[in-house]
Amino acid sequence: MVKQPRPNKTLDRDLKTRVYLEQATLETRQQFLAPSIGFAFVVFAGLVASLILGWSSESYIIIAAAALGAYMALNIGANDVANNVGPAVGANALSMTGALIIAAVFESAGALLAGGDVVGTISKGIIDPSAVASPEVFIWAMFAALISAAVWVNMATWIGAPVSTTHSVVGGVVGAGVAAAGISAVNWPTMGQIAASWVISPLLGGVIAAMFLWFIKSNVSDAKDKMAAANRWVPVLIAIMAGAFSIYLAVKGLKKIIKIDLEIALLIGLGMFVASYLISRPMIRRQSAGKPNDKESVRSLFTVPLVCAAALLSFAHGANDVANAVGPLAAIVHTAEAGEVVSKVSIPIWVMIVGAFGISFGLLLFGPKLIRMVGEQITKLNPLRAYCVALSAAITVIIASWLGLPVSSTHIAVGAVFGVGFFREAYWRYTTSDKKVDRMIAQEAEKLGSKKRKHRKLVRRSHFLTIIAAWVITVPAAALISAIVFYILNGLST
Repeated sequence: MVKQPRPNKTLDRDLKTRVYLEQATLETRQQFLAPSIGFAFVVFAGLVASLILGWSSESYIIIAAAALGAYMALNIGANDVANNVGPAVGANALSMTGALIIAAVFESAGALLAGGDVVGTISKGIIDPSAVASPEVFIWAMFAALISAAVWVNMATWIGAPVSTTHSVVGGVVGAGVAAAGISAVNWPTMGQIAASWVISPLLGGVIAAMFLWFIKSNVSDAKDKMAAANRWVPVLIAIMAGAFSIYLAVKGLKKIIKIDLEIALLIGLGMFVASYLISRPMIRRQSAGKPNDKESVRSLFTVPLVCAAALLSFAHGANDVANAVGPLAAIVHTAEAGEVVSKVSIPIWVMIVGAFGISFGLLLFGPKLIRMVGEQITKLNPLRAYCVALSAAITVIIASWLGLPVSSTHIAVGAVFGVGFFREAYWRYTTSDKKVDRMIAQEAEKLGSKKRKHRKLVRRSHFLTIIAAWVITVPAAALISAIVFYILNGLST
């Protein structure tokens, strides 16, 4: 008999230790890779500004502002874009890689093709321009607003809370405006409208998403003959989505290309509704032919519309929200070059490029964290539920535009996710027998080691409370940071 060699335990232990150290080193490098690339982009933005403007006493301020604008754009991409593609990822209609590519392409296209060529220097008209007529004071106020908004969105991304970048910029402008010109400089009625949107946006988005989910469950997924119901209603739902997004893009996403009134946009939407219905009806019949009569087959019919919705939302978001990154930057560029404070300025093409590519880089480098939060961690989504979220986002923006309300796309989309989750809780409780409810709750409570749980929760309350708290304090937190930064900058300059 050949004697087997005895295992060398010391060698095995050393090998395991070495493998562990190599894995830890690789993970550490990956953690620092994204911030390093982001920092390089910020520096690159400053270098681009220096090459365009040259080196002079005025250009130093613009170069620094370009770097800050790039930093702000990175944070918008990391936080805000998740609302557009998160539901599609959570529903497994898109992979994370596919979502990042689609969002980056359509965000950049929306910003460069349809982003506004004129932007308000005082965000949303909340500060009287005459109150900060001094160019130097105005420049430091815009610096403070840009820094505070970027820092706040960065902090929110770090804790995993999707917040409104528009509200962050508004808070930054308010804080800097009050610090520069006093509390009377603020247009408080406008601020009241913005504050009201904190409540209206998520509630309206949640209610509309829940209504669509109830309709689909009642008339399609819970019907006895699901495929026959799908052939009847899914083309209608796709047509509603096509019409809604046509109106959404006409009103919000194509302002630079062409100015379209809401009435004309509604006619465009009606035309797209009819055309989409006529096109999608035979397509749905072909897709549903031979499929089993179950809910999974119904959900699969919503996958392609959901991907299209994610792309269209990204395009419209890029067209609108790039101004949050480049608005204060464009204001600083104009004021430094012209030596005057105006209510609106044109956006130089290089400034728009910084904003567009910054949003895309931020999404690719840091976006997956918030995409998973919105799409997977708040509540469980499938293509049907995610479709309701996307459709709700478009319809809510249309209603808000008609009413003249300043709403947040972030609040609408996340509110729609909440609405879907809470509706599922209520619907599940209503349609399930008491004995089955008690048995399933008891099983879940036993798994969690808790005897106090009384209701089956399909929305994670910890995430819900964290996000709501972040929404409530966004404007005051950004305003406070901005005021502090303004006092520091203004003090250093005098």
